[in-house]
Amino acid sequence: MPTSNFLANVFGRSPIGPIQQHISSVHACAAQLEPFFDAVFTEHWELASEIQLKIITYEHQADALKRSIRLSLPKSLFLPVPRTDLLEIVTMQDKIANRAKDIAGIVVGRKMLVPESMREAFIDYVRRSIATSAQALKAIHELDGLLETGFQGREVDLVTQMIDELDGLESETDRDQVRVRRLLFDLEQTLPPVDVIFLYQIIEWVGDLADRAARVGSHIQLLLAR
Repeated sequence: MPTSNFLANVFGRSPIGPIQQHISSVHACAAQLEPFFDAVFTEHWELASEIQLKIITYEHQADALKRSIRLSLPKSLFLPVPRTDLLEIVTMQDKIANRAKDIAGIVVGRKMLVPESMREAFIDYVRRSIATSAQALKAIHELDGLLETGFQGREVDLVTQMIDELDGLESETDRDQVRVRRLLFDLEQTLPPVDVIFLYQIIEWVGDLADRAARVGSHIQLLLAR
């Protein structure tokens, strides 16, 4: 057997590429939330439904990749990083896509409207949450460099800085959430109680999306610590 084929069989195909493909599909779900809410604000429900279908498509792609990774990830002792850590990263990435799908589904299903006086703050909040997902995407796409350098040197410093920026974005999203919730609280008496309940739920879920993206960074930190 040629040496190159032997090594490929021993070490297995690198798991990093599929994990990067997975978070690309995951982030595509999150990124659709901005045009989705733009359509919701104008009550363009046909467009909102079309964007929701895009989110569902990306989420299905992410699910398929997740299953493939779980089935094909080598169990060999020669994996460059612990298999369980990689599976945890994929699980957390997948939760970002799931939450984006949840948000779009409930908004379209109930034809929910965001009060006009809240919209500017709300869309800023959504954008910040999407930016957190984008930063997680950037960090995951640096895993190749970490592997090449043996988790040493300048590449570690670069990824550490990225994770710090990710944590900062998530903290800013927390502050945005407080602001948007306060705006809704001030409007509660003017809105149907059921609408208020579901608006609070959507606000919570947008924050969840950012929190899950930040947890991807936390799992990368665990890899660095090892």
